[in-house]
Amino acid sequence: MSPDIIVIGGGIAGASAAALMAEKARVLVLEAEARPGTHSTGRSAAIFIRNYGNDALRALNRLSEPVLEAPEGVSDTSLLSPRGELILADETELDDLAAYAEGAEGLERLTGAEAVEMVPILRPEGVASALYEPGARDIDVDRMLSGYLRLLKARGGTVETGAEVQALARNGGLWEVQTSKGRFTAPLVVNAAGAWAEAIGRMAGALPMSLVPHRRSAAILPAPEGHDPRGWPLFAAIRETWYAKPDAGKLMVSPADADPVPAGDAWPDDMVLAEGLHRFEQAVTMEVTRVERSWAGLRTFAPDHTPVMGADPVAEGFFWLAGQGGYGVQTAPAMAEALAGEVFGQSALPESLRAALSPARFQA
Repeated sequence: MSPDIIVIGGGIAGASAAALMAEKARVLVLEAEARPGTHSTGRSAAIFIRNYGNDALRALNRLSEPVLEAPEGVSDTSLLSPRGELILADETELDDLAAYAEGAEGLERLTGAEAVEMVPILRPEGVASALYEPGARDIDVDRMLSGYLRLLKARGGTVETGAEVQALARNGGLWEVQTSKGRFTAPLVVNAAGAWAEAIGRMAGALPMSLVPHRRSAAILPAPEGHDPRGWPLFAAIRETWYAKPDAGKLMVSPADADPVPAGDAWPDDMVLAEGLHRFEQAVTMEVTRVERSWAGLRTFAPDHTPVMGADPVAEGFFWLAGQGGYGVQTAPAMAEALAGEVFGQSALPESLRAALSPARFQA
């Protein structure tokens, strides 16, 4: 039986949207890799931060939080666990800290000494003040993705892996999607292709979104000698020059790089990683002597750093679910709900948020 909707991309965006739409339609997910979630989803820092991102993203965060806490149909228990986030500023960065706090919710202002008490490897002379978000929590991304895929299949949806899209064309009211696994057709297509979303849009003759993938690297370091970091929050420089997060008794450290790169299987740049680890080392008392492993993922942004969600204004039956940047996992529940609403003509989003996300904002 032919699907009603084809979703291109089996990461968390495509899987969550497909699972929700499968309640009312026959849905097929086409995933280029051998398994869903291979790229950005599987390489996420996996933390929910309510105050992360611009106004539109913060609104999506608020809408996603209740679902992550009680993911009905996806998991029997919460996908969130306690972590906290600590944002650090020196004397020259206090204005940046104030700007971050503007319009934020649930933040606590800490002195430098209080921040060092929370993360004892911080150099006291480098922390003049800090913001603490106790509501920041780790996300179980593996359980989240597998839960949405189970829900999709329970509702009759299917996933075709190893199906790289090679061409798209609309004929007689149907989209014809040619892939490495054969040809598939459906009246509607959802572009949830992550770093490849712009290329998929071009194939479809859709409006250009100017979506650009950016590399984000990370490394696992041994625990600082004499310390157990498991109870520490994520801690980060206010100007996003590095951040660190406890990871199974060790530390994951990122240079917070955002270098534009072509879509593909991302790998860290050794020099970028080394420079970022040096910046981290300058902020802490520990010495970085060994990297246990490193990796990189892609975060794809629209020019205004706001996701793109909704019907394309020039390609009939073509919907965008892309440009989530570094916010894709934590906004996935809200974005999936919003996309399903757009597809079925039942959007519950405030009009201002719909406009902020709409692909039509690039039409001018």
